[in-house]
Amino acid sequence: METFLYQATIYLTAAVIAVPIAARLGLGSVLGYLAAGLIIGPLLGLVGAETEGLQHFAEFGVVMMLFLIGLELEPRALWDMRHKLLGLGGLQVTISTLALMGAAMLTGQTWSVGLAIGLTLSLSSTAIVLQTLSEKGLMQTGGGRSMFSVLLTQDIAVIPILAFLPLLAVPLTAQISTDGSIRRAVSGDHGGGHHDGLSLVEGLPGWSVTLITIAAVAFVVLAGIYLTRPVFRYIHAAKLSEMYTALALGIVVGISFLMTLVGLSPALGAFLAGVVLANSEFRHELESDLQPFKGLLLGLFFITVGAGIDISGFLRSPGDLIGLALLVIVAKGLVLYFLGRAFGLKGRDHWLFTLGLAQAGEFGFVLLAFSRQQHVIPGNVADKLLLVIALTMLITPLLFILYDILSKRLKENAPVHKPDEIDEQGPVIIAGIGRFGQVVNRLVRASGFKTVVLDYDMETIQLMRRFGVKGFLGDPTRPELLKAAGLPKARVLVVALDDPEAALKLVGFARKERPDLHIVARARDRHHVYRLYQAGADDIVREMFDSSLRAGRYVLENIGLSEFEAAGAEQTFYAHDRYAVRELAALWDPNVPASENAAYINRIKELDKELESALLALGEESEEKQSA
Repeated sequence: METFLYQATIYLTAAVIAVPIAARLGLGSVLGYLAAGLIIGPLLGLVGAETEGLQHFAEFGVVMMLFLIGLELEPRALWDMRHKLLGLGGLQVTISTLALMGAAMLTGQTWSVGLAIGLTLSLSSTAIVLQTLSEKGLMQTGGGRSMFSVLLTQDIAVIPILAFLPLLAVPLTAQISTDGSIRRAVSGDHGGGHHDGLSLVEGLPGWSVTLITIAAVAFVVLAGIYLTRPVFRYIHAAKLSEMYTALALGIVVGISFLMTLVGLSPALGAFLAGVVLANSEFRHELESDLQPFKGLLLGLFFITVGAGIDISGFLRSPGDLIGLALLVIVAKGLVLYFLGRAFGLKGRDHWLFTLGLAQAGEFGFVLLAFSRQQHVIPGNVADKLLLVIALTMLITPLLFILYDILSKRLKENAPVHKPDEIDEQGPVIIAGIGRFGQVVNRLVRASGFKTVVLDYDMETIQLMRRFGVKGFLGDPTRPELLKAAGLPKARVLVVALDDPEAALKLVGFARKERPDLHIVARARDRHHVYRLYQAGADDIVREMFDSSLRAGRYVLENIGLSEFEAAGAEQTFYAHDRYAVRELAALWDPNVPASENAAYINRIKELDKELESALLALGEESEEKQSA
């Protein structure tokens, strides 16, 4: 017990110290976890031989992650992704395997060993990549979705790879018995492989293994369809929230155990179960119960990867190992680069796809251990490959940092399109035709007034043109474009730009050129409102203010107020807020933090009391009318 508590304290303390530092430096949590493991393991020696056993436990983080991914994917969604799964993902695994196999054979390995090495290194790190994409908000980008498709293909490919690897060893280290089963040679180097626990398929004929495997997968599918609902209803009857958590953990652990019995990947079994349960009404309950465990165990997994790095083995030939790790990254990166281009990825999405998947992954550890047990890869080669895989995973956060640098440069060096020649003028100029500007433009035009639309985004302008809305490409803050659009004679200017600084620049210029012009501006937040008022805007609309106000009115209507009373409260709040913003804009100082501006704070308190009094008076007036 003392040893367990000591180790738990070491791991948790290392994570609490290293991860926030890495996150603050912009390196991401994954590199923080890996660095923490490297420090407490090989460098300081605070954890030792028990790391391997702990890593088996921590691998449940990967299992849970794939289960939760499966919950997000309905079978129909998988079918819709079939082209990327089979095309992009299938080609990545195949071409990367052949490229790495060729490189291994050039170093003197046989074709069978080279093929096993290629298959092992072709798989990327699902855990690191998905965690990093989620942290950086890149999952829904074109590159992120393509990466997810490839990772999903790789995870699915683990099953046939595990089934195929023993065939590579048959000519070398196995004999076929009279009953068709495979018996391993007892002599020679076993590569340190051993079997832990139970296995239903060891020593069985090939056809029996296939039938048992199919039966296990069918059981997972049928249980997910027919057993989960009655079990969840039984748990629900107990009215104990912790039982939901126990059931969710039981599902994942039970499926992992079943998959291990039949020689399949527990992570893939969990993913399959997640897909089956994606249409279940209990899906969100499962997600919320498992999410904390997934995050903690994934972090533990990354720490054990760092702690398990063999520094002494690395120090014996650091140059060779670093060279091999870079070779793997470059080889996979080249394959990914050309596949990304072939499948239409461009710019930042293309570089995200290329750099983000160039490492080897955690399934490589599983395949290497299995290959050693099956005598496919010699023990000394497997030991070196373990270090190479770990090094590529350590380098991965640095590749994402490189992507961030390239992304900024690509944004800065984006192609500059020649502005359109503006051949129309109108009483209303709308600068910015995004989500906000579109609605304003539709309302004004539908009411019979002519508008001139300006926007600096080519894709937005082209999209609007497809829907029959004419717009002009160009930077609305440029004086010559504004004058060409009719600024000297316009009656209203609508500033609907996404960039707050550009909006301020445009309002300031327009007010200077046309003191009589009415300017309606979009504001990001309250402080932006103050700055726009000071720049000269007349009417300022906060992005979320009106929608939030309407939501508040709905709340009032459903807690006892009539529609008339709720509407009155909404109108009172709206009028008071407009008045308050003008009052506070005069006191707000951009050079002084709001928390240190005494006059600003005091006026806010006074205005809040005025609002409460106004709403209270409104309620009393309504009661008097009802009583009368």
